[in-house]
Amino acid sequence: MTEFELFTIGQIVAPHGVRGDVRIYPDTDFPKRFLHMKYGYIDGKKYEVADARLHKNVVLMKFEGVNDREAAEFLVKKELQVPREDLVPLKKGQYYVCDLIGIAVYDMQDQWLGTLTDVLKTGSNDVYVVTGEDKNETLLAAIPDVIKSIDIKAGKMVVDPPEWVDE
Repeated sequence: MTEFELFTIGQIVAPHGVRGDVRIYPDTDFPKRFLHMKYGYIDGKKYEVADARLHKNVVLMKFEGVNDREAAEFLVKKELQVPREDLVPLKKGQYYVCDLIGIAVYDMQDQWLGTLTDVLKTGSNDVYVVTGEDKNETLLAAIPDVIKSIDIKAGKMVVDPPEWVDE
């Protein structure tokens, strides 16, 4: 087992063929990252990557030591993970969802609105789910007009919610 934090980048959804390949549904904005991977972790165990290729909306991957369909079926419904140092570097103003979850959310008057509990992928822009003390959820578009600042180290996000959002 590993002794460091791992981050999920994909879900193994099915075997592919009879030689031990698996189909992975990417859980990342960077699906091409799979083509350059040397290893990944499944259930805390390190697996060397023998081959990877993109096919439609999935990644077809072959791990060393997984040589038949039966061995590949054992990996189905498991997460493919990597350590933080293997995450794709982000540009300024981009954040990993795992770093945003749990951050405290304040309005422009420094009033606490709640905690960011989820990030919804809508296609055009993400939507942040902020859960207040009363367990009510507020949805905020992750756009510059609404999200004014994010400080991961301080654990604080400042937002300017639209007028229709009750505070």
